[in-house]
Amino acid sequence: MQDSYVHKGKRKILVDYLRQKMDIADENVLAAINRVPRHLFLESVFEDYAYEDRAFPILAKQTISHPSTVAEQTALLKIEEKDKVLEIGTGCGYQTAVLMAMKAWVYTIERQKDLHDFSQKKFRELHLRPKFQSFGDGFLGLPTFAPFDKILVTCGAEILPTELLHQLKVGGKMVIPLGKTDEQILTRFTKRSEREFEREEFGAYKFVPMLNDTNH
Repeated sequence: MQDSYVHKGKRKILVDYLRQKMDIADENVLAAINRVPRHLFLESVFEDYAYEDRAFPILAKQTISHPSTVAEQTALLKIEEKDKVLEIGTGCGYQTAVLMAMKAWVYTIERQKDLHDFSQKKFRELHLRPKFQSFGDGFLGLPTFAPFDKILVTCGAEILPTELLHQLKVGGKMVIPLGKTDEQILTRFTKRSEREFEREEFGAYKFVPMLNDTNH
């Protein structure tokens, strides 16, 4: 698949929809979504629908999130250029690509080997270079590279992974869906001091579950 003028036109329509109908106001997020060819991260059978606000199945019984969800999560992080971002759940790599389009320094972990291999191959094809890409347990984070300016968890966690909060800089933000498997609340934590966190909630979503083992 190529990134044609038709694809670019559909992306512009998607961005207009996110801005006007979904109230995404962060123009840096919208510009990144406009740059990243979402259809290249999907099976070719879904190509014609790639720029609709829909989730699609990917490898390992996982899903690629709705573009509106990607936009909302990313906007909540308030990404700035050269922010050091830890992403838990690389998936097919689309969210990672959006973060990199915003010039963040992305460190990303995926627990499903099939998805880790797929995203690694896709990044090579698209000449995208995360700062670090790992196959492993997202609950553990990446303490070797901590602290991080921002942390994004792209899967739903029933229990707050406190180890990730320890890896956040003071002043940093973590966005994570929290709750049972049938519904999670998109939650943002801002680290005010080593022991104090501000917690904000932004509505109900449904994400694939965050699991704390690895599938080889």
